[in-house]
Amino acid sequence: MDKENLVKEGYDKISENFLSFRHQFDNSQELEKFVEYLPENGKVLDVGCGVGIPVARFFVQNDFDLTGIDISEGMLTKARENVPKAQFFLYNMSELDFLDNYFDGLVSIYALFHVPKKKHGEIIKNFHRMLKKDGYMMLVFNPRENEGVDDFLGTDMYWSCNKPEISRKLVLDAGFEIIFESF
Repeated sequence: MDKENLVKEGYDKISENFLSFRHQFDNSQELEKFVEYLPENGKVLDVGCGVGIPVARFFVQNDFDLTGIDISEGMLTKARENVPKAQFFLYNMSELDFLDNYFDGLVSIYALFHVPKKKHGEIIKNFHRMLKKDGYMMLVFNPRENEGVDDFLGTDMYWSCNKPEISRKLVLDAGFEIIFESF
């Protein structure tokens, strides 16, 4: 089975129970800091939105126009239930074709590491293309380099992470400035 289908099918299998796992990871401080840079009622893209909680819900509750994408229809079904005021679409992040200069903000939290790391640079460049010239991006990576398939909540899952210095270089090479980072 190819890596993309492994991720898609894995998240489809765990979508009903994923929220109980997701609550272990709190990014609220980073999200609060991130929205300080965005215009009021701005358009935000959540890449790898999962079940919509906590990230999509956070943006909607703060009056942003949120669009979420995910490769798993199971995750999107839950996201639509959890955050009905947002728009959610089935997309592979490697193939995003939203308009140039469209979004004020883009977040991808714990998602890029499901795509082979050799594709990360092109994906981040595409993120830059979709953001307005004064747009901002927030990425959350795994800080350890790895690649392979492991058990994740009872299903096989594909992971692919660069070392932090490589991820940082990919972000800079795509045309972004780094405003803040944490480990």
